[in-house]
Amino acid sequence: NFLILAGLMVALVAIIDDAIIDAENIKRRLDQHRQSQGGKSAMAVIFEAVFEMRTAVAYGTGITVLATAPAFFMQGIEGAFFQPFAISFVLALLASMVVALTVTPALSVFLFRNTALAQRESPIARSLRGVYDAVVSRTVNASGAALVTAGVIVAAGAVAWPMLSQSFLPTFKETNLLVSWEAMPGTSRPEMSRIVGRATNELRGLPGVQNVGAHVGRAVLSDKVANVNSGEIWVRIDPIADYDATLAAVQATVQGYPGFELDLLTYLDDKTTKARASNADDLVVRVYGHEFDVLREKAEDVKKAISSVNGLSDLRVVGLVEEPQVEIRVKLAAAQRYGIKPGDVRRAAATLVSGLEVGSLFEQQKVFAVVVWGVPKVRHSLNSIRDLLIDAPAGGHVRLGEVAEVTIKATPTVIKRESVSRYMDVVATVRGRALDSIFDDVEERLEQVEFPQEYRAEIVGTSAERLEERRRMLEIGIAAAIGILLVLQACLGTWLMAALTFVSLIAALGGGVLAALLGGGVLTIGSLVGLVGVFAIAARNCVSLISRYQHLEQHEGETMGAGLVQRGTRERFAPIVMTAVTVALAFLPVALFGSVAGLEIVQPMAVVILGGLVTSTIVNLFVVPALYAKFGSSPEPEFQERAQGTVLDAAE
Repeated sequence: NFLILAGLMVALVAIIDDAIIDAENIKRRLDQHRQSQGGKSAMAVIFEAVFEMRTAVAYGTGITVLATAPAFFMQGIEGAFFQPFAISFVLALLASMVVALTVTPALSVFLFRNTALAQRESPIARSLRGVYDAVVSRTVNASGAALVTAGVIVAAGAVAWPMLSQSFLPTFKETNLLVSWEAMPGTSRPEMSRIVGRATNELRGLPGVQNVGAHVGRAVLSDKVANVNSGEIWVRIDPIADYDATLAAVQATVQGYPGFELDLLTYLDDKTTKARASNADDLVVRVYGHEFDVLREKAEDVKKAISSVNGLSDLRVVGLVEEPQVEIRVKLAAAQRYGIKPGDVRRAAATLVSGLEVGSLFEQQKVFAVVVWGVPKVRHSLNSIRDLLIDAPAGGHVRLGEVAEVTIKATPTVIKRESVSRYMDVVATVRGRALDSIFDDVEERLEQVEFPQEYRAEIVGTSAERLEERRRMLEIGIAAAIGILLVLQACLGTWLMAALTFVSLIAALGGGVLAALLGGGVLTIGSLVGLVGVFAIAARNCVSLISRYQHLEQHEGETMGAGLVQRGTRERFAPIVMTAVTVALAFLPVALFGSVAGLEIVQPMAVVILGGLVTSTIVNLFVVPALYAKFGSSPEPEFQERAQGTVLDAAE
């Protein structure tokens, strides 16, 4: 499952962050311990360093899991896609935590305890740190500018979000294409075979097309409702061919046949389309009843009633698809004069005009139906059908036209039913207004339409399901946001810093939204997965940075103020930058060269992660320090003792 792989790739962000912050903190603590010539063993120092960071990282992981929690409550096709991602992502996070608590200390003891860690800093790192120290010394006291920066990033993301067109799944560059054809009702099988055969020959001659196959109507024993006026063509594109050029040529070829309704889909598009609700319009009002004429009349009344609702466009009634059929209605009085029963007329006419299966032929493990059918000349026109001879019980024959009326009548190709009732749909597109407000207006208008007994109308389809799912997910999202705020308060000890940190995390997502807009303007499942990765790295870095400030004040004697913030930020500068650079190097090739088959989900995810890394790094290195210098305060002592008690016991 490619969503499981996407979850593991996003979890790579947290895994990289775990490895960097633990290794950097262990190195720094061992270096400080050796310079102070303390009495602790290297193993004790390593375990203290590991558990010192685990508290903050555990809170950051909890925040990330809460942000992912709504995916576990999704239903339908969205849930089928998002839940494997969420499961793999959360399991990878937990596995990373276990590795950080077990494997990382063991490797650090083996690699670091006898190694001289106080090495000369590289010129690049020294230059970056010098530039950052100069900048942060000026911005650390600019809390107003920090709030404005966060507000601007949030506003930019909020403005960019509605500009993104939403497509749950991207267009997959599959080599197998499916062309569904549908001609006007009544089109004959020979005509369909001729047109489809001509189209397949044209498609087979296109550069880049490897193979073409087709069928008309439906296969024997198939569960698909299809008549001879429909067909399908399968096109296989050569894997080494220019995909976009070949796809455009296929589209141009099939669109060159006027009078056909056609869909050009890939295999995955076809399957996911069938998995979704059948009605893709934004609004579907279904009118139930029994008689077709009454259904049409009431559907028109519903259309007229809701036409004044603001926000509805392209309003139309989806009528029954009809085709011409021969109708033979027995004249009872005339048939009685000849002693002919109505059943005799129907059986004889059906045998000659429609055919009658009388047995089966078995040959080479194949079964062929044996059908008795009139020769073409006796059924090629109404007059020839009227001239068919019916056996009379008293002897002799009677013309069919003398005992029955033979006419052409429009007949529904498919009679749609739901809950044992026929129905007809009134559909419309929603634009310019929220779906829930339009629904309220439509329901109000429907109450004003009078229906005969056993006739009714209700809103159904994708729109109603989507609205209900949106409301449910909004409630779950609000609950998750409250949970994140509570975890931040439990970690930081103050409601003010928890609220400011929450806003900072939202601001960190702004770069990912802007990157999605610049990278094509389409919000797909890969983009949403990328936003989860951005949130994960922003939450972990932000919480660990503030926890470092509090540790300096409570355990290392630093006085709350700009100096404490500058020292804590300087110590966390390297891990934050290293994480951003490492993650960027991991995803940059996918973002730049990922527009190929197989990477349709991963490529937009990489673009969003790269954009989010920019804003999350700016927020963590400049916005959060300034906000903490102005509004930060140490948690209550008893609160801190509870939070750190387990860590100190484990370290000892």
